[in-house]
Amino acid sequence: MHRTTRIKITELNPHLMCALCGGYFIDATTIVECLHSFCKTCIVRYLETNKYCPMCDVQVHKTRPLLSIRSDKTLQDIVYKLVPGLFKDEMKRRRDFYAAYPMAEVPNGSNEDRGEVSEQDKGNLTDDEIVSLSIEFYEGSREEKKGTVENGDLEKEKKNGVRFLRCPAAMTVMHLAKFLRNKMDVPSKYKVEVLYEDEPLKEYYTLMDIAYIYPWRRNGPLPLKYRVQPACKRLKLSQPPTSECTNTSGASECESLSDKAHSPAT
Repeated sequence: MHRTTRIKITELNPHLMCALCGGYFIDATTIVECLHSFCKTCIVRYLETNKYCPMCDVQVHKTRPLLSIRSDKTLQDIVYKLVPGLFKDEMKRRRDFYAAYPMAEVPNGSNEDRGEVSEQDKGNLTDDEIVSLSIEFYEGSREEKKGTVENGDLEKEKKNGVRFLRCPAAMTVMHLAKFLRNKMDVPSKYKVEVLYEDEPLKEYYTLMDIAYIYPWRRNGPLPLKYRVQPACKRLKLSQPPTSECTNTSGASECESLSDKAHSPAT
């Protein structure tokens, strides 16, 4: 139920590539009638001589098919984030074009159309990019701390406990937890857990994954927290089941009751 499946980018290619040019979507545009998507330049050029969808033959519009296509910014953002280097290469291609043809008119005058938007401004990350993050001890959920936030001494102590790091975007939560364990000499019987706000993070998450999953807008260091908890290990019974357990199914019921009695969770 809680198993996470990781798939390759090649398995997603049919959903990220234009059927007309065979490349990844650039300025993804969707037909309103059937919701098939294409590159903007590809579908506009195609609809100049056709009024039907190139994939399903649905009539786009009887007379003016360009009225039935819409820019799909969400899909384009997904493509840029899933395909490494695509956004950077596209911005460079646009800058080179307008440098070679300075008299060419930009469609709507936006910086992205001119290729003047960097990956940092767009919110995209690359594997080799350095991410600034802050790490501090987790003191409980927001509701638990609501009554103590007004204390100025607590806020001052909290600020002093924050540490700042610069790490590659491809670094995983597991590596960050190992770094904290070695830095603080945490015994092996305890585990170090990294959180974003009040939510624990998966060990295989990279800093890039966290930036895309959670609402961090890169207007400051990536705010992370950590906590130290006893490692969850099943305790072995030192004594065999006693004769008081008369269940005919064997000692399973006795063992389960004994486990509950000695469980560290209770």
